[in-house]
Amino acid sequence: MDEGALVLFSGGQDSSTCLAWALDRFATVETVGFDYGQRHRIELDCRARLREAMAAMQPDWAARLGPDHTVPLAALGEISATALTREVAIAMDEGGLPNTFVPGRNLVFLTFAAALAYRRGLRHIVGGMCETDYSGYPDCRDDTIKALQVALNLGMARRFVLHTPLMWIDKRQTWALAEAIGGQPLVDLIVEDSHTCYLGERGRRHDWGHGCGTCPACELRARGWREYRADAAT
Repeated sequence: MDEGALVLFSGGQDSSTCLAWALDRFATVETVGFDYGQRHRIELDCRARLREAMAAMQPDWAARLGPDHTVPLAALGEISATALTREVAIAMDEGGLPNTFVPGRNLVFLTFAAALAYRRGLRHIVGGMCETDYSGYPDCRDDTIKALQVALNLGMARRFVLHTPLMWIDKRQTWALAEAIGGQPLVDLIVEDSHTCYLGERGRRHDWGHGCGTCPACELRARGWREYRADAAT
């Protein structure tokens, strides 16, 4: 597609897959990350290595990959009393959601992304939101993203398109999508250099990558990896 895209790129498995998906489709691709005081801020440190390695995988990807942007959003973390922004145990809250839910996070991220895309002349915005294999966050739902696309286009007088390539697939299928796009080298890169663990642990290397192995993000990633590898063995 002869247009530009902006990818919400955290440095995790999902956003890394989305970056490869965008590089495979759009003429130019820029990335944006958000520093909101997250407990697992180490994810932001993974982004440069992932971008560099993806650019090296295919010459056309290198030609398409544009600038990276980091937006400081400390205020979001300061007003959020969650397990992603405070040193508290991960648990379910009274409303039935895990306390890893940061209220308004994706709404804020996509609004800032759209403002950046407006300035950069980019029409397509890509995010890793998913409601198939997730923690129940309401701002990851397809209805939320569709409603926000309408609001952003009305409020900015643009015709942004919000793409969520992972919306209807689970983590097993996300691993398979990475393989379909970039083969085993992309899968290996995501395993080794992306970061998903909510606790920000990078020490132990599991077969699916680095992480504590017990937080909800690690459990989802690990289960998806086992199912993906089981598919490959059949």
